[in-house]
Amino acid sequence: MNMAEKKAKAAQTPVEAPAKKVPNLKAKYQSEIAPALMKKFGYKSVMQIPKLDKIVINVGCGDARDNAKVTENVVKEISAIAGQHAVVTKARKSVANFKIREGMNIGVKVTLRRDRMWEFLDRLFNVALPRVRDFHGINPNSFDGRGNYALGIKEQLIFPEIDYDKIDKIRGMDIVMCTTARTDEEARELLTLLGAPFYRN
Repeated sequence: MNMAEKKAKAAQTPVEAPAKKVPNLKAKYQSEIAPALMKKFGYKSVMQIPKLDKIVINVGCGDARDNAKVTENVVKEISAIAGQHAVVTKARKSVANFKIREGMNIGVKVTLRRDRMWEFLDRLFNVALPRVRDFHGINPNSFDGRGNYALGIKEQLIFPEIDYDKIDKIRGMDIVMCTTARTDEEARELLTLLGAPFYRN
């Protein structure tokens, strides 16, 4: 077999893609949490079991109207935290009192789904939140009545991806966890089993 035939044969041989590692929290949900939720709430179908749908991280930066570099810095920071490129949000209408014109940059957001969503949640619950000074847990009542949970973070420094020496300003952010739960009780149980550090009333 000459060299040309060897190359042709190699090209025809299918190359197996490396197996993709399932995020730890996702694996835990599939093996432990979903069955536990089904047993507790007595669902008749696995399709009724609440699951995490998406996570939205949003940062408002009103000072961006005077300095375009602010938006760039926030995009870099949120992209590093989320592991996915963040997008700039623009004002939908003009508000004279806030000196905002329609189309002006007013914030940054990123929407996480699938594996990146699970990886971020794992880091949020187990790495970032425990680094908050005097941390006693997160509010167990911050649900919207439809199974979604909103969490406010006061500073981006709790995430290990952020270098203190490279930030221009300490900024807060809103993190919204959207679930398929029909009630807040179901969503609270889902997040509790996923490791959400709710404080006890």
